[in-house]
Amino acid sequence: MVEDPPWRGFLDVLRERVAGDYASLVFRPLPLGTPEARVIHLYSGQPSPAPVSRHYRENLYLLDPMPYHEMEEGKTYRLDDLLQFGDPRHDAYLSELLVPSGMNHMRMIRFVEPGGVSGWITITRCDGEFAPEVDGLLEDLTRHMRAALASFVALERERMTASVAKEAVRRMNFGWVTLDSEGRVLDADVHGTQMLEGTGRLSRGKDGRLTARDPELRRQLLAAIRDMEGDPQARPRALVLSREPWLDLLLVPSGQRMGTTQAAPAIICYLHADNWSSADRCEQLAQLFDLAPSEARLALALSRGMSISEAAPDLGLTVESARTYSKRIYAKTGARGQADLVRFIHRSVLVIA
Repeated sequence: MVEDPPWRGFLDVLRERVAGDYASLVFRPLPLGTPEARVIHLYSGQPSPAPVSRHYRENLYLLDPMPYHEMEEGKTYRLDDLLQFGDPRHDAYLSELLVPSGMNHMRMIRFVEPGGVSGWITITRCDGEFAPEVDGLLEDLTRHMRAALASFVALERERMTASVAKEAVRRMNFGWVTLDSEGRVLDADVHGTQMLEGTGRLSRGKDGRLTARDPELRRQLLAAIRDMEGDPQARPRALVLSREPWLDLLLVPSGQRMGTTQAAPAIICYLHADNWSSADRCEQLAQLFDLAPSEARLALALSRGMSISEAAPDLGLTVESARTYSKRIYAKTGARGQADLVRFIHRSVLVIA
């Protein structure tokens, strides 16, 4: 199941064992999703010629007469069990797909996993019938394939979950960098590496330590690393690296104390960048919480850790006007204060916009 493509080794051995020209494993159709994603087709041997495959996808697919879901589970079907010779639709399927593909002799069997997903094994030959024991072999495989399919369905579900979660993390634009107790960079994911190389704010020094171009940021970074050195219970430290475009950093003591194939990190640095401009974020906040433009600008500043007195002059407001705006913001968002506002905004869908 974890081969690429899945079950390739199994299909190769099956095709050789039955002396077939072609062996396939198909799950069809899955009940939901886009039409092109509903059929999983794995095979060993010589597939249909390209023009024949194209004709099937473009014309014959919707007219496929095979009684896939009417097949009894665990029973082997021959070609004359599956097609009604003399029926124009069935005859066209035989003459336009199967015969040009060298599939003159066929065996097919269906199996169903407990969740209801079905699979089919098909074996074909161009010349000569299959040996009599082949039917029994396929039927003996049914219970094993049922169990394997259940595992495959569970694995695919986990893969999809991981894929969606990975995309959510990507859209949030988070990356990570791990450090040893002296601040030397041990490892980084793709996003963390890109942020280190592309922002110009942080970099790996000649001695391998994480460092910052700005002297004040460098001082704060070194102080945070010293505070966490050897203390797994130290409080996380957050640093704002840039306000436009937004870039911040969270340093967290690592709970790992034993490595596997690599040295265990002492500190994990989570990097977060905002690909949207402040103007875009203000527009999104206005839409999400029904804020006026001036309220949205103040809400964004407050969500980024600025106090009212710090944000007011940046926005061309008096402190008193900013306080008035903040009360409107809290009323519209339901926040009971700045901490609530930060939580509402950073837990909203905007983080993956």
